[in-house]
Amino acid sequence: MQALRKTRAAAGLELLEVAAPGPAAPDEVLVRVTAAGICGSDLHVDDWTPSYGFITSSLPVTLGHEFVGVAESGPYLGKRVVVRPSVTCGRCSACIVGDHDACEGRTGIGMTRDGAFAPWVKVPARNCVPVPDALSDELAALAEPLSISMQALRVAGDLSGQRVLVMGPGTIGQGIAVLARRAGAAQVVISGFDDGARLAVLRRMGFEAAVDVAQQSLADAARPHNDGEAFDMVFEATGVPETITEALALLRRNGVVVVTGIHARPLALDLTTLVRRQQQLRGSFRPPESDWPAALALMGEMGDVMAPMVSHVLPLSQALEGFALAHGKQASKVLLRPQAGHA
Repeated sequence: MQALRKTRAAAGLELLEVAAPGPAAPDEVLVRVTAAGICGSDLHVDDWTPSYGFITSSLPVTLGHEFVGVAESGPYLGKRVVVRPSVTCGRCSACIVGDHDACEGRTGIGMTRDGAFAPWVKVPARNCVPVPDALSDELAALAEPLSISMQALRVAGDLSGQRVLVMGPGTIGQGIAVLARRAGAAQVVISGFDDGARLAVLRRMGFEAAVDVAQQSLADAARPHNDGEAFDMVFEATGVPETITEALALLRRNGVVVVTGIHARPLALDLTTLVRRQQQLRGSFRPPESDWPAALALMGEMGDVMAPMVSHVLPLSQALEGFALAHGKQASKVLLRPQAGHA
């Protein structure tokens, strides 16, 4: 079968012919992949940034962790499923008592074990979540990034009546913007850098305050929309650490920055100003497992609003072209569909 693989600890990916996975074990499910999304993490792995060096010992590996497919074995036989990519160890003290969210011995589908940029992938049965019949494959494939956005709002707390800035107009930032508006934020401003295509998607989603900072400062870009007032809450979804310094300058006293991006380099930060203004930095990463059915339900509720987030659907054979679109910010979410002839 055809698979998009990371084969060495250097920049680049390869589209290769590999053996299909063998029969699934009793606690596993063989999934026939119908759509898989290209994530910002996949772009980091392609570029081979330091933040993803942890997968070196797992190479070669098939990428792809945002996906939907049909279970061809196991308890969900014949049903469409999305799959939580974080695989718990089952052996640590947390797993033994059933507290899987607290597991520290995880592997990652599409990172440290083979993923879904292939026609078939073998996954733990407990990671599968059934997809409602009314939900399209295109929307279902957004379950993983939407769950990350949901966690960011949980970390932030109550947003009702607040001025919100979302830095980064990719899928995570788009999801945060939608959920912040739904949560009653008084204002949502979204910024990007040379990001015309993704900002245009946000405008189609009903966000007029979508600004590009390629030719102006973030403060200048935001001013027409916030009248120079400070933001109550900032979400960082850029993966560019320096944007956090910009965010703090636009944040009110006692305000909060929620950091969701994975960054390729460290940040030098003026902590004295942060302390004197009593501002907070909060990290947000993995949601609880229980969020996944809720994410699918939210997409059923807001499908029309979220549909523009998927801008391109390409065959797996054009995976490298899809990565080029994503790297060049010419696309919002790119989905890859394996072809039946390559199974």
